[in-house]
Amino acid sequence: MIFADKLILLRKKAGWSQEELAEQMNVTRQSVSKWEGAQSVPDLDKMIRLSELFGVSTDYLLKDEIEQAEHINSSNDMPSLKRVSMEEANAFLSVKSRTAKTIAYAAFLCILSPIALLILGAISESTSGGLSEDIAGGIGMIALIIFVAIAAVMFISSGSKTAPFAYLEKEKFETEYGVSGMVKERKAKYKDLHTKNNIAGTCLCITALIPLFVGAIIDADNDLFLMIMLSLSFLIAGVGVICFIKTGIIWASYEKLLQEGEYSKENKEKPSIADAIYIAYWVIATAIYLGYSLSSNNWGQSWIIWVVAGVMFPAIVAITNAFDKKSK
Repeated sequence: MIFADKLILLRKKAGWSQEELAEQMNVTRQSVSKWEGAQSVPDLDKMIRLSELFGVSTDYLLKDEIEQAEHINSSNDMPSLKRVSMEEANAFLSVKSRTAKTIAYAAFLCILSPIALLILGAISESTSGGLSEDIAGGIGMIALIIFVAIAAVMFISSGSKTAPFAYLEKEKFETEYGVSGMVKERKAKYKDLHTKNNIAGTCLCITALIPLFVGAIIDADNDLFLMIMLSLSFLIAGVGVICFIKTGIIWASYEKLLQEGEYSKENKEKPSIADAIYIAYWVIATAIYLGYSLSSNNWGQSWIIWVVAGVMFPAIVAITNAFDKKSK
């Protein structure tokens, strides 16, 4: 019995159409049709995938002289993969669409959190401010903590809503008939908006430095004016970050369901160190900022730490991604 006949037999025994098998294999229906018509043969990776999918040995699939299916111990050695239904896929995309906004606004609050501290510090240093440095620093820190606390609640709330779907990111899974087609269609429709949001976010983050330079040109000796212009830079950059995060989360939700990009089955087999590095980077940056500012009480100048950290972060991302891909 040739491979084509074996494939037809296995597919019908599983109760799948050619379209359903194509979805399981991440190929087109025409590819399956050619395999079953003996017009082409799958490559080695797809042959192994067929072996896993039907629970038979590759020898049975490859060798014509073997007529009887040689079943592998799928129940013990190869546990069946979780199957994602259309209902689950729609629920996941809906939750991600809602939480994307929440997470984006939470990040925005984190970016805005030092503004009160910067402006009040500059007011306290001006002769006409009438505000002591201790009071200014205290009020500024209270505002920073409140902003960060609200953001933390938003992050945790979003995380709890998406927690039931964590397996989509970390584990291999199969999708039921129609799921992949639906996700691909929605991803294709979202592509233009995804590109526009990325362009807008990039432009906003680049132009965010303009108010700071304008402030330095107009009145470089006026600390309060400079802090106001710096706050405006934070505000513009924050809007850019909202664009990046909202579109990035939604786009990633499509890739998770399709198991594409960094969420492909191959990448799930090996751990990524990127997230740990990014978290550690910003924790260290925050510790340096607070440690230096509290010890020196130089709140009016320590803001430069955030500027330097922000400029360095794209380089950290590029280096981390390069190392992560090389290690996989």
